[in-house]
Amino acid sequence: MTTTETELPRAYGTPPLAAVLRQSPEDFRVEEILGYEADGEGEHALLWVEKRDANTDWVARELARFASTSPMNVGYAGLKDRHAVTRQAFTVQLPGKADPDWSAFPHDGVKVLSSARHKRKLKRGALRGNRFVLVLRDVQGDRAQAEHVLQAISKRGVPNYFGEQRFGREGGNVAQARAMFAGRRVDRDKRSILLSAARSQIFNTVLAARVERDAWDKPLEGDIWSLAGSRSWFGPEPFDDVLAARLAQGDIHPSGPLWGQGDPPTAAAAADLERSIAALNADLADGLAAARMDQERRPLRLMPNDLRWRWIDNEALELSFELPAGAYATVVARELIA
Repeated sequence: MTTTETELPRAYGTPPLAAVLRQSPEDFRVEEILGYEADGEGEHALLWVEKRDANTDWVARELARFASTSPMNVGYAGLKDRHAVTRQAFTVQLPGKADPDWSAFPHDGVKVLSSARHKRKLKRGALRGNRFVLVLRDVQGDRAQAEHVLQAISKRGVPNYFGEQRFGREGGNVAQARAMFAGRRVDRDKRSILLSAARSQIFNTVLAARVERDAWDKPLEGDIWSLAGSRSWFGPEPFDDVLAARLAQGDIHPSGPLWGQGDPPTAAAAADLERSIAALNADLADGLAAARMDQERRPLRLMPNDLRWRWIDNEALELSFELPAGAYATVVARELIA
């Protein structure tokens, strides 16, 4: 059974507000933070593209069509929400060819803002993070309590759940993953999506259990620690004053499993919890091991950077913040709104 985002326990209890998110695409704005500039030379055109209410894969295919090249020659760092206004980077490989007139790209709602030459194709995940600006509409509830929750989030963060986008329409990707592990054949591209959904389901269930224990941003014996801003991790080792200070500063976070073959690297209570939840999802855990996925880790705590908020009027609240790559803005908003 898949746990939906609305069923996952929250860190701060019942949300203080009721509101509408994404009343229009303009109420959900995302801008990628690559962390580097174009090389200025090379056979790839590095494009900054603004899209409104458009799918990233579709934009990539249309860029390939416009440049008279294969979709395989188009790269991007991450999938971005369709029902939003997003600014993201694409690369289009043009060996020995001049750039087309990108300003003539013929689709409403999609605009090429700039282009420059670059030496490398953009690969998935190759970005530092994303900047979000969300507007909550038709807001009702306890504004004073909302301010209290926002202050708490700015200091403590939120549980780093995978968002509902990871699980497909009505959460169906997990059921499809189970069917795939039971023998149903799927396309190669779909297989990757279903493996990710299976891992995300186990991770979210582990994190939910730790939220219930108020241990999502606190240590359990035997924890593995994720380094902030990195995919690196270390441990287990005894929790001491040095680790406590690093945890308080946001330099490290407790981590949860991205399941794969072999045993998780945790020990003691943390390992017992992870193995018990994997046992409850044995078909997913066994399927991931059989697919030869490696045991990897993901931080349990998400710290929004530069979190700001302002009331536009009595019924509209604007939130802005930065998140690392792979994190979901909706898991920040869900602590505030039902």
